[in-house]
Amino acid sequence: MKKQMSEFKNLLEQTRKREKIKKEKIDKKWILTIVIISFSISFILSLIANLAIPNLNIIVGIIITLIFIGLGILFDIVGVAVTSADEKVFHSMAARKVKGANVAVKFKKNADKVSSFCCDVIGDICGVISGAAGTTICAILVSNFHTDLIITGLLITAIVSSLTIGGKAIGKSFAMNKSNIILYEFARVIYNFYKK
Repeated sequence: MKKQMSEFKNLLEQTRKREKIKKEKIDKKWILTIVIISFSISFILSLIANLAIPNLNIIVGIIITLIFIGLGILFDIVGVAVTSADEKVFHSMAARKVKGANVAVKFKKNADKVSSFCCDVIGDICGVISGAAGTTICAILVSNFHTDLIITGLLITAIVSSLTIGGKAIGKSFAMNKSNIILYEFARVIYNFYKK
């Protein structure tokens, strides 16, 4: 029993040392890059949404909001798929010169960064913008149809958030079960824009 406890303590200590080394390897350049990219994309998309939606009719505004919700869900699916895909499959495909497999390998090797970009940057920005677009739709409904501001706001917020959360929940299950296929299809699309 003492021997097992001793082995367990040694294993626990080794794990702590590995985690300490990982913590020390925080990529500050990546963090700065992702903050700048997030700010730029968020600023541009918010500007477009705020300029476009109030000047459109209510149907087009709803469609744009749904597009932002869909983009958030789509990129969340890709982010989850990248982290749960099997890298060996893509090494095998790359060895056979399958189109896009080398891009999938690079994505998998940088899964933390790709997942962060897809889920946190694009996914969260789309969530924020769809919320802002929902607020604009609320303002249009209140001014054009004289609906109650509080009830309209609550309903639109509830609809936007439930579509986003429900879509991401369904998407995560799908991404976990079909991770290799999703990563490969995403890599094939990116391969067309990739510098050879």
